[in-house]
Amino acid sequence: MASVRFEQATRIYPGASTASVDHISLEIHDGEFLVLVGPSGCGKSTTLRMLAGLEEVNEGRIFIGDRDVSNVAPKDRDIAMVFQNYALYPHMSVRENMGFALKMDGRSKEEINQRVEEAARMLDLSELLDRKPKALSGGQRQRVAMGRAIVREPQVFLMDEPLSNLDAKLRVQTRTQIASLQKKLGVTTVYVTHDQTEALTMGDRIAVLESGVLQQVGTPRELYELPANAFVAGFIGSPAMNLHTFQVEGDQAVLGQARLQLSPATLHALEEEGSNAITLGFRPEALELLSAPAPGHLPLEITLVEELGSDTYLYGALQGAAGRHAEPSNNEAADLGNQVVIRTTPGTSPAVGSTVFARVVPGGLHCFSTSSGARLPQ
Repeated sequence: MASVRFEQATRIYPGASTASVDHISLEIHDGEFLVLVGPSGCGKSTTLRMLAGLEEVNEGRIFIGDRDVSNVAPKDRDIAMVFQNYALYPHMSVRENMGFALKMDGRSKEEINQRVEEAARMLDLSELLDRKPKALSGGQRQRVAMGRAIVREPQVFLMDEPLSNLDAKLRVQTRTQIASLQKKLGVTTVYVTHDQTEALTMGDRIAVLESGVLQQVGTPRELYELPANAFVAGFIGSPAMNLHTFQVEGDQAVLGQARLQLSPATLHALEEEGSNAITLGFRPEALELLSAPAPGHLPLEITLVEELGSDTYLYGALQGAAGRHAEPSNNEAADLGNQVVIRTTPGTSPAVGSTVFARVVPGGLHCFSTSSGARLPQ
């Protein structure tokens, strides 16, 4: 097994004026499961393909272990890749598909059979080894693609949205299987997805990309509780964090009828920045309902109630706030205008059209620069 290291790695496609991956520096530990996540076009698949050798590294270097592989051919990097499409040979059986790379490598039939059967047992494919891909379900085909990677015993697994073609229930089941299998094998794994729920549930650490730039790297808990900027705050979590642009009046942030107290550290940072606006964030579960108005409350007119069994989500319009959908000037985290989402317990839902009062619980407020999106001290 081996660690992986990106050192200022950059990819600029021919004819492009901006980098698809812009000077990314990232270290992935030996045996770690790291998830690259971000919206479509953020550069996560390009980053993976650079590591695989399928895309040129225009600047910087990439290491697998202590070896610089920036200019090494893909076949010599000792990696195995699992794609979104299964890429199975339709005329071959499951056994032949899984063992094909070993056959091309000149391994003996005994070794091939041993590795294939061992991988098949791990993936619950033993009874399907003589079937052709057309006789398999989507989930079974994806497991065969996984098995083909496992039998090679590579230093690094690379997975490019391998669950995208599966239905919702099968995705949940398969992502659990992949995560537990990776722990069992202990192989360094880089996994690409646009689904932040997959990222939170599967990864030891998560790297968030946007517009080719690495935004933050950390454990799922770190990214959820301490997002480095407004983009990460709005991207990680479902439903997304409530993000709103407030005006600063004295020591308070004001939006419509809401007035939230700011700390001296936050006010000092805003003074140094020369800004009288601030982006405040609070997650749906960081809001508690009040029986009456209180200092720091948010008055909300309920517009929608979602009953999800174990949870209820209330969607409300912040009274006195314009119904805009603005965006901070230098980051991609959308300001939700006057919409606020609250997670509450089921069975206590107010009626649509009624007014409720909510308060951000202590420690639940996140402060970001409206100009840069960066997290501010609190």
